Amino acid sequence: MVTQQTGDGLAKGGSISFSRVVDLSWPVHPGIPLWPGDPVVEFETVAEIKKDGYFLRRFSMGEHSGTHLSAPSSFQAGASGHEGFSPQDLVRPAIVIDIAAQADLDRDYALTMNDVLDWESDHGPVPAGCLALLCTGRQSRWDNPLDYLGGASAGELHFPGFGLEAAEMMIKGRGIAALGTDTASVEPGVDTDFSVSRSALENRLIVLENLTNLDVLPPTGALLVVGLLRLEGGSGGPASVTALVP
Repeated sequence: MVTQQTGDGLAKGGSISFSRVVDLSWPVHPGIPLWPGDPVVEFETVAEIKKDGYFLRRFSMGEHSGTHLSAPSSFQAGASGHEGFSPQDLVRPAIVIDIAAQADLDRDYALTMNDVLDWESDHGPVPAGCLALLCTGRQSRWDNPLDYLGGASAGELHFPGFGLEAAEMMIKGRGIAALGTDTASVEPGVDTDFSVSRSALENRLIVLENLTNLDVLPPTGALLVVGLLRLEGGSGGPASVTALVP
């Protein structure tokens, strides 16, 4: 638990205590789910221990594949890339809103303002400066990319996400600093305008996608640390996300 915080929820000196550490990132390999049309994940061995005395591979992948962070430049020409996020931006208290039950009944379910208000009635106001995580239960489908994405082509994908009204309520009304989800995009797959992503990135929020293990986090109290592969000028990039749980 962060014992001393600034007004935006960031740690400022003080100490952090936690009982366990949870990895929220998927390992990268060629068989992971990919957004239709994105570059494939490739690994090439360029040095072997027997031949060269050491082992080395080269890899390539899209900036928005696997567990990743999106930058404002994803949708805005001339907007900042990863350089726009400071180290302090990447350490955030987190809340978890669980909609797995709703998503089981409706694969296109969008988080509503009432869902947020129901969460607040149980846990108090959504804290300013927090990272709002959406647990949809989709992580159980990760090993079946077609099932995980709910379709094979862009424009025909089906998975749950944040509804635009609910997201903007938290962005503008609660002052959150980030959105994250265990699906391929923060908005439902049927939202081909990427409305929540655009709104979040226009407001310079952090956007994390393809997270895992959100189901083992508490609704409040966890502190997230986002390890970012800083690809200069990039629209996004792989992220290693760790939760420190009280």
